[in-house]
Amino acid sequence: MAKVWQHPFLNVFRYFRVDEWKRSSKEGDVAVVMDKTLKSSVYRIRGSVSASNYLQLPRNSTHSLGLTGRYLYVLFRPLPTKHFVIHLDVATQDSQVIRVSFSSLFKEFKSSTTWLQFPFVFETRTPRRDMAGVAPPGARWTFLQLDLHDILLVYLSQCYGHLKSVRLCANLLVKNLYTSDLSFDPAVSVTDAQRTKLPITPVPREMAFPVPKGESWQDHYIHIRFPSDSPQAPSELVLKNSAPPAAVFLEPVPQLPSPLVALSKPMQYRMFPVVQMSSSTTSCPAHCAPRVLPEVSLSCIHLEGSRLGGLSVCNQDSSAWVEASDAHTVVSGSHMLTHKSPGVHMALKDAGSHKHFLPDPVLRLKGIIGFGGHSTKWALWTKDGAAVVYPCHAIIIVLHVSTGEQRFFLGHTDKVSALALDRDSLLLASAQVQPPSVVRLWDFPTGRCLSLFRSPMYAVCSLSFSSSGALLCGVGKDYQGRTVVVAWGTDQVSLGGEVVALAKVHADFDVQTFRISLLDETRMASCGRGSIRLWRMRGGTLRSCPVDLGEHCGLEFSDLAFAQAPDSHQVPSIHTLYVCSRSGHILEVDPQHMAVRCIHRLLPTGVPSDSLPRKQSFSAGPGIAINSLSVSLTACAVGSEDGYLRLWPLDFSSVLLEAEHEGPISSVCISPDGLRVLSTTSSSNLGFLDIPSREYTVLARSHMAPVLALSTEQSRGQLATVSLDHTVRIWDLATLHQLYDFTSCDEAPCAVTFHPTWPAVFCGFKSGTIRAFSLESAGVLVEHTCHRGAIIGLLGTPDGNFLFSSCSQGSLVQYSCANSQCHVLRVAANTVCQDAQPHPNTLAVSRDSRLLAFVGPSKCTVTVVDSASLDELLRVNVSTLDSPDSAVAICFGPTSLGHLLVSTSSNKVMVLNAMSGRTIQELSSARPVACASLALNKDASFLLAASGQAIEVWEYSTQSDPSCQVYIGHSEPVQAVAFTPDQQQVLSVGDAIFLWDVLATPESNRSIPRASPAHEAGQLEDTVSGARGLPQQQVSMPCRVSTAQLDSHFRPPEGNDGTSEEEGCYEDSHSPTGLHKSPDPLVFVEKEPSGAGDMARGAASGSWQHQDQPSTWSTRKIKAQTPTRPDSYKHFTARYKAFMLAKNICPPTGGEQLRLKAVVGYSGNGRANMVWRPDTGFFAYTCGRLVVVEDLHSGAQQHWLGHPEEISTLALSHNAQVLASASCCGRAAALCQIRLWDVPGGLCQQLISHHDSAVQALAFSPDDTFLVTLGDYRDRTLALWSMATYELLSSSRLLEPMHGVAFNPWDADELTCVGPGAVTFWLLQQRGADISLQVHREPVPEEMGLAELTSLCYGAAPLLYCGSSSGQVCVWDTGAGRCFLVWEADDGEIGLLVCSGSRLVSGSNTRRLRLWAVGAVPELWHKGSGARSSSVFMERELTLDGAVVSASFDSGMDMGVVGTTAGTLWYISWAEGTSTRLISGHRSKVNEVVFSPGESYCATCGEDGSVRVWSLASMELVIQFQVLNQSCLCLAWSPPSCGHPEQQQVVAGYSDGTLRIFSISCTTMELKMHPHRTALTAIAFSTDGQTILSGDKDGLVAVSRPSTGMTFRVLSDHQGAPISTIQSTRKEYGDLGVEGEDLWLAVSEDQRVSVWVSNWPRNHCKLLDWLSFPAPAALETSGLPPPSLATFCPWDLALLVCVGLGTREEVVFYSLRQKQVVEKILLPFFAMSLSLSPGAHLMAVGFSECTVSLVDCTSRTTQEFAGHDDVVHLCRFTPSGRLLFTVAHSEVLVWEVLSPSAAVDLPSQVSRKAAVPWNREASVDGGPR
Repeated sequence: MAKVWQHPFLNVFRYFRVDEWKRSSKEGDVAVVMDKTLKSSVYRIRGSVSASNYLQLPRNSTHSLGLTGRYLYVLFRPLPTKHFVIHLDVATQDSQVIRVSFSSLFKEFKSSTTWLQFPFVFETRTPRRDMAGVAPPGARWTFLQLDLHDILLVYLSQCYGHLKSVRLCANLLVKNLYTSDLSFDPAVSVTDAQRTKLPITPVPREMAFPVPKGESWQDHYIHIRFPSDSPQAPSELVLKNSAPPAAVFLEPVPQLPSPLVALSKPMQYRMFPVVQMSSSTTSCPAHCAPRVLPEVSLSCIHLEGSRLGGLSVCNQDSSAWVEASDAHTVVSGSHMLTHKSPGVHMALKDAGSHKHFLPDPVLRLKGIIGFGGHSTKWALWTKDGAAVVYPCHAIIIVLHVSTGEQRFFLGHTDKVSALALDRDSLLLASAQVQPPSVVRLWDFPTGRCLSLFRSPMYAVCSLSFSSSGALLCGVGKDYQGRTVVVAWGTDQVSLGGEVVALAKVHADFDVQTFRISLLDETRMASCGRGSIRLWRMRGGTLRSCPVDLGEHCGLEFSDLAFAQAPDSHQVPSIHTLYVCSRSGHILEVDPQHMAVRCIHRLLPTGVPSDSLPRKQSFSAGPGIAINSLSVSLTACAVGSEDGYLRLWPLDFSSVLLEAEHEGPISSVCISPDGLRVLSTTSSSNLGFLDIPSREYTVLARSHMAPVLALSTEQSRGQLATVSLDHTVRIWDLATLHQLYDFTSCDEAPCAVTFHPTWPAVFCGFKSGTIRAFSLESAGVLVEHTCHRGAIIGLLGTPDGNFLFSSCSQGSLVQYSCANSQCHVLRVAANTVCQDAQPHPNTLAVSRDSRLLAFVGPSKCTVTVVDSASLDELLRVNVSTLDSPDSAVAICFGPTSLGHLLVSTSSNKVMVLNAMSGRTIQELSSARPVACASLALNKDASFLLAASGQAIEVWEYSTQSDPSCQVYIGHSEPVQAVAFTPDQQQVLSVGDAIFLWDVLATPESNRSIPRASPAHEAGQLEDTVSGARGLPQQQVSMPCRVSTAQLDSHFRPPEGNDGTSEEEGCYEDSHSPTGLHKSPDPLVFVEKEPSGAGDMARGAASGSWQHQDQPSTWSTRKIKAQTPTRPDSYKHFTARYKAFMLAKNICPPTGGEQLRLKAVVGYSGNGRANMVWRPDTGFFAYTCGRLVVVEDLHSGAQQHWLGHPEEISTLALSHNAQVLASASCCGRAAALCQIRLWDVPGGLCQQLISHHDSAVQALAFSPDDTFLVTLGDYRDRTLALWSMATYELLSSSRLLEPMHGVAFNPWDADELTCVGPGAVTFWLLQQRGADISLQVHREPVPEEMGLAELTSLCYGAAPLLYCGSSSGQVCVWDTGAGRCFLVWEADDGEIGLLVCSGSRLVSGSNTRRLRLWAVGAVPELWHKGSGARSSSVFMERELTLDGAVVSASFDSGMDMGVVGTTAGTLWYISWAEGTSTRLISGHRSKVNEVVFSPGESYCATCGEDGSVRVWSLASMELVIQFQVLNQSCLCLAWSPPSCGHPEQQQVVAGYSDGTLRIFSISCTTMELKMHPHRTALTAIAFSTDGQTILSGDKDGLVAVSRPSTGMTFRVLSDHQGAPISTIQSTRKEYGDLGVEGEDLWLAVSEDQRVSVWVSNWPRNHCKLLDWLSFPAPAALETSGLPPPSLATFCPWDLALLVCVGLGTREEVVFYSLRQKQVVEKILLPFFAMSLSLSPGAHLMAVGFSECTVSLVDCTSRTTQEFAGHDDVVHLCRFTPSGRLLFTVAHSEVLVWEVLSPSAAVDLPSQVSRKAAVPWNREASVDGGPR
């Protein structure tokens, strides 16, 4: 919904009212002037310094524009002889902010993970380029079109989220900014587009530049599109101008494909630029005229050159270049523009001599193991039946059935979503999924792409050719989710003509399949949910009419086929249409009379001996779901969900043949000769049934998920792969057929390797298990469970002696492979990097089996050990101070070379000497992603690297001129690459398994190069060699970068240990607004662990270091990599939420009808998120994003709302006047918000932001002068704020996560942090307005081992208590900086310490709370190192219901309040030794809220299996019923008519299919029944309370009597979809024309509602009405449709109120008397919950946008209320209508409903929206039936 208000385009300046300067800002010389060319006002931005003269949107950098349009249009003109800069802050879908800049100041392209810099260069017509030129005197107005989606995707492999901010800097004129999802052509007017019927989008009038009459747009203006959406986009943009002699171009990333397009002439298709630059040194012959649809099947690029940034577009042999590259030239007046297709040779300036691969290319795609990708329903026969055509992700494969040879159609950049082949197999049509969907037309015999065009659909789901191939029809969805049918004329394509869009239709009905008649090309048919329609093309329009389906209108039709007719009977009247459905029906439709001729239903047989299905009547039961059918002259093939392919005669009298498959069948297709039936399955299998021989042949098997790793075996020529589909598969490399398949349902394999000598394969799993599978017995040989984490590395030595495995927990295990048991030899803990990703090359063994290399112990180091003894031989640090880096993959070169290759996160491959660690050379990757896998062939001639979705092939040598080719074809990242054992082929795995032929014979062309000192010291020159004709991507040259010498430590096997010192653990983060770094770096002096050492901190010379920072604001820092979460429960992790962001929630204008009364629950997910001050009585805690302030005496609550995300922690100032609360970042906030609340007034007085993930802790200084904020393990920032000015005084970057922070209570200038293995002391020194930080780090004593310090608190001066992850408490002398006492305080991690006087409280993750007597500790302090812990003893211990996360105690430590992760706040009394539940709530999702008839109590049930009964007056927990290991999904309270009040009952439904009846008065379970086999999803009492109606996940409704414990009726009308709602109400006996006293309804998730009338004592039940609605679109949050909900209207029981039952966001009122929809109320979003008030005409609606809307059905107004931080999935009015309960996950908010007279302005903290009229549609005839 967020995109709707921005469609079709958004005028940014107008929307944000730039002229008012309220939501935008300007700095320097910014003025409004009149431009003579545009004849309108424009903004002039000028100044000598660009950074000081700018226009910025939005005004506040913490805010966001939130513009989601894919394209940003900048209408500007550079000022002559000046420079200009444009900055864009673009947010990705995971909330990372990327700075994208364009400027004429930039000399070359630069990039990092968080910024991109593109040079905007002006050029003269000479071959020389001035890379820093200014704008020429005649600079024109420019229409700059930026594709933000492709910029992030191509350059950073990120997904575009929204545009956050824009800054336009001097010097330029700017008219406006626009955003849109549409690609506009500024040179084509609306009139021209309508007249010529070109498939382009003309620019809107308000965006258009004025063009004098009779003149050309290109003569006056410039259009730049960056990057191009063309498949043949150029690598740079050049706009040349002969008068004046200047040009403009944007310099792209040289190594990326097709980044830029320039348009200077109207084109027939806007997505195809067809121009080439002309220069004084080159000319273009006349024969290179532009082609309308250039061929794009070539996808191999060849680059040569010597300088990375200096791309030149000149060539000495232009004619040859044009002929080879298929580039084109267009000359228009004084403009010449260049377009180079992906197949061109790009020459680089001063390339000099080049070294090429021989041959060129070196790889050729031979075969692919894979099928499907986006869908498994597309597989087609060719005309002769000799081959089948099917997609494999982004590649289309033609497989010859008899020979097994494969042919490929290459060109798609995303997964193929639909295929169509004409009857003569001349034209092939294919569509890809990347929106907007692109359709390609291929010449099928040659494989040449004839045409490429964008469809007007968001996604194409079906394509169909006419028999002649002259007409192509496509079906899909547009951006609004509407069905679109398009017809294209394709008759001229094979002759070089264009594809013409003939007709387009938007439909409000579902279309699953669309077919063109084989006999009449003007007639078509379609089917979908509830509809079969016949289409006709006449007069350029498509028209359709429905087939009368009668009682079958509710069926879901899945496929259709026209009957085949002999050539001698081409009579349309006999052309029967066959349509199948998911319920097993097959309908024969007469297209001429538009009527159903006959209906068949295929049902499973009821006779055990009968193995074949048979036909039964329509109401005989559930049928076999049919997914596909195909018809020949004599038979019909049917593929069904049960996995059977069945062949029937056309009268469907009996089954002729059937074949069982391994999974549900997706599609079937009978060959043209009618002798074979092709079938595909959802398990990615492809095969055919030969009808004469009755044999089934498997053509292809495939993994159903990405392939993670591979291994090859030499003697048998086998390949082993593991995949996310939980399978280990063995393949034959010669035939590409599957040999074995090992499946694990519970564990996911992640690593695999063959044993070098045995017929066995080893596999590592995510659980840490290593298993060996025998290839002879197909069983498990041995299993090892040494690892605790997922296996990230697994390989054996070539000699077969050892096997090595590594896991994510850092352990390395060595096995002996001498026997079949593979005994464990050594286990080395904390050896391998724990941050390493499970890449196949995290371990490597040298080819002589002597050396083992791995990434570890940190991600920055690579360690080489002896493979037999595991003695360390070498450790290399690949990171430097100037460029932090980490190792990604490693591999050894040949033994004679002694090379070790390491790929790094900075996109480099480093070649090291394996003995000394010395850098021999560096190869720069051709793509901006790290190489995840490396492979070097035996003679070291070729190096393979997996780089994103591409494969890089390097001509490996130690000489200074390496060459590289890049091959594309994978649609997902390549996980591993390898050479086959014979070195003749290459394997790459990712989305599928690719097999490539190596066209060069390395042994004949090369010998292993020798390593020499000259080679090691030589510099690599930047040359690149490439190839044509294969899937290959544009690459850049490898460059030798000048970096600092790698930190390597070499130790020979018998030598000394090399050591290194850590010089610092922290670094500073400063803002651009003034924070500067001290000349002296911040250095930490760390003492070696020495027990309870004696050295005083003050005595250590130089032990304190200074950090000077002025008092200015600090902004968000940029981090290179997100670390893993520490193994400490102290760190806050926000619960995953599936909500959408609500917009435009503004303050109320008065007359609110809801007031937030109470919040039920406490966020056990927070940390230190409760405060209590006994002396003032102030008590506050958090629930979601609310701060709840509660009076413990009266129970009254205040609610402070303002945080956009979940609150992580709280802190109260020492004077109890200010409360600080911090929330995490997320979709609603880019930075963490820290709000400072005025406690007496209850208002937020300041909002500050700095941290970018979550705030771990807050602390006020003793005098409340400062506030310190500590970021979590991802943020790693310590920030200091002034409470007087709220300015950021200091911000320090921590290189390791800290778990807690506290100010020294005796010294406001000292604070302490605790973290891994040390205590860090910070000393603040003020020098005027500046703050100086002195930092000192003390390690923990040796007796604590490797434990991390996780908590801290100060005791009596000068003592500091620290808790550890191992359960120890250590006491520090803060004056001397030493630890003098340690004792064991718990068995688990101590996450909380509170000390006062002589008492200390510790809380841990073992749920224990302990009180310690520490009165003797000050005396022990004087003893120094002789202190003993025997004087510290435990006074009391309490066990709570969860890990302790917050606590507050009085000064005497006698009483306090403690919070746990279970969502409970406990009152603790140490004097009595008791714990009393103070605040309680569900710790997991609440599924239902019900009320007692008298409104004394309410009950809730949740995923934790509990049913909780609350007092409605005080909202205190009264009773709790707990069922272990089950989820309680539904709940109902017995009605008042069932008996006396003291006999009240609740019935609960559980996930195991049981229902339980609980007595409220007796607090016991009275009855347990098991009426269902699957989970109960809805339950209700009858009106007399003697009958229970229950619905389950399978759609069955059971009717049971509690008195007998029997189920006496089961209704299966809704079978197949979960029941979402059951409601029962009383009616008059003869009302609605039906006898009965109970009126009840059932709603299922397939948008069907049934209304029933029953008299249960007489066992009478009759269906009153049945409603079926079309399915709505899936929600963006969950990918699922919104819930289907319906309820009886309490003020008119003859009305049904429904939501989620249709394609629109609306509330539907359906009259049971009139049998039609009488009213519709439009909603802003799809409703997630619904409730109607029995006391007034009010309706509450909950949304996934975290808001609740209250609709007054009388006045038609609404009020919106915010307060939840997740989807509001429950709304429930109490029986009187005085209260409203709303639920989001586990948060329960109680609202008081105010009468209109009492609805005055109330001092509530909840944001609301003023009452506005809702859109209403009344009295719609013919409601859905």
